[in-house]
Amino acid sequence: MPMRTRPLIALALAATSLAACGSPGPAEEPPLSEEALAAVKADPGAPTQALAREIDHLFTLDDLGETRALVVLHGGEIAAERYGEGYGPQTRFVSWSMAKTVTAVMIGMLVADGKLRLDAPAPVPRWQRPGDPRADITLRQLLQMSAGLEHTEAGDPPYESSEVRMLFLDGRDDMADYATAQPLEAEPGAKFEYSSNTTVILADIAARALTDNPSPEARRKAVADYLDARLFTPLGMSSAVPEFDRAGTLIGGSLIHANARDWAKFGEMLRNKGSVKGEQLVPRAWVEEMVESSPTAPHYGLQTWLNRPLPEGEQHPLFPSRAPHSAFAAIGHMGQFVFVSPSQKLTVVRLGHSNAEERRAMLQQLADIIELYPAS
Repeated sequence: MPMRTRPLIALALAATSLAACGSPGPAEEPPLSEEALAAVKADPGAPTQALAREIDHLFTLDDLGETRALVVLHGGEIAAERYGEGYGPQTRFVSWSMAKTVTAVMIGMLVADGKLRLDAPAPVPRWQRPGDPRADITLRQLLQMSAGLEHTEAGDPPYESSEVRMLFLDGRDDMADYATAQPLEAEPGAKFEYSSNTTVILADIAARALTDNPSPEARRKAVADYLDARLFTPLGMSSAVPEFDRAGTLIGGSLIHANARDWAKFGEMLRNKGSVKGEQLVPRAWVEEMVESSPTAPHYGLQTWLNRPLPEGEQHPLFPSRAPHSAFAAIGHMGQFVFVSPSQKLTVVRLGHSNAEERRAMLQQLADIIELYPAS
C-alpha cells in the first residue's frame, strides 16, 4: 500500500469512530398528551412527568387489557386520577372479589360487637348435626380460606366450577345453602383453597348474627343497614351498592358496586388501620389481623391478599419483588385492585377488564407506578 494512502485511511477510520460516538441514543419518548398530564395533580409525591407517563402507559399500551379507572392516593390526598372513555368519577364499578375484603371488615365489626367469635366453631346450623365433621370449622378458617370444603374455583369448563354454579346456576337462589352443603375434602385448617363460596358462608353468618328473622327481606335489610350505618356512611362511600341473592344473603364474595374514589376511601381506611378522620370505624387489632399471613398461605390473610413472597416458581397475584412486603390488596376478577402500601403512604385503585395473560403485563405496569413512590 502506498504510504500516501495511509493517512487517508486513518482519517476515514477516525471519522467513522467519531460518527459512532455521536450516534443518537435510545429514541426519545413522545411528548405527553394533555390528558396524560391532566391526570396528575400538583405535588403528587412522585416525579410528575414520570408518574404521568407510567399512568398513560397503563391506559394506552397494547396487551394490558382495558383500564377504566385509576385513582392514586398519597398521604390521603388524590395524587392522580384518570378514566377510560365512557367512564368517570360517578361510574359504579363491580367489585368482583374485592367484595371479600369488605365482608371481612363486616365480620370484624361483628366480632368486636360480641356477636361472633373468631376462633369458635362457625355458627352454621347445618353443620351442627351430631357427627358432622364440618362442626369443627372455625370462623378464622373460613376467613383464611382453609375450611377444607370441597371446591373448584375457576375450573374448566367454567359451568362446572363451584363458584359459577353457586352464582349463576343451581345455587343462585340460595347461595349459602349451596355453599354450606359441600362436604369436606380436607381437614379444616390443613390447606389453603381460594373459594368465593366460602365468603358467601361468611355473609350468611353475618345475616344470622344480625337478625333472627329468616325472611329474605329481613336478612337483606339487616345487613344493608349495618353496612351503611357502620361502614359506608361514616367512610363516605355514598356510591356503594351491595347485591343480595333471592334468600337475602349478601353476595359478599363478588358483588358490591362503588365508584373508584369510594374504593380508594375503603383502601385508605385499611391503610390507617380502621381509622377515618380520627374515628375508629373498624378495630385496629382487626385490620392488623386481616394482614397477618395465614398458616397455610403466606400471601393471604383474612379475605385479603398480602404482598409476601412465595416459594420460587409459585404464581403470585401481586409483586413482592417490586413493592414492600407490608403492602396488601383487595383483588377482583379481571384485574380489579385496591392496592395499599402503608410504608409508602399509598392507596392505588385500578379498575378495568384484563384477561389472565393481560393481567400479568398490567400488573407489572401497575408496579411501575407504585415503584415511583419511596417507602419510609
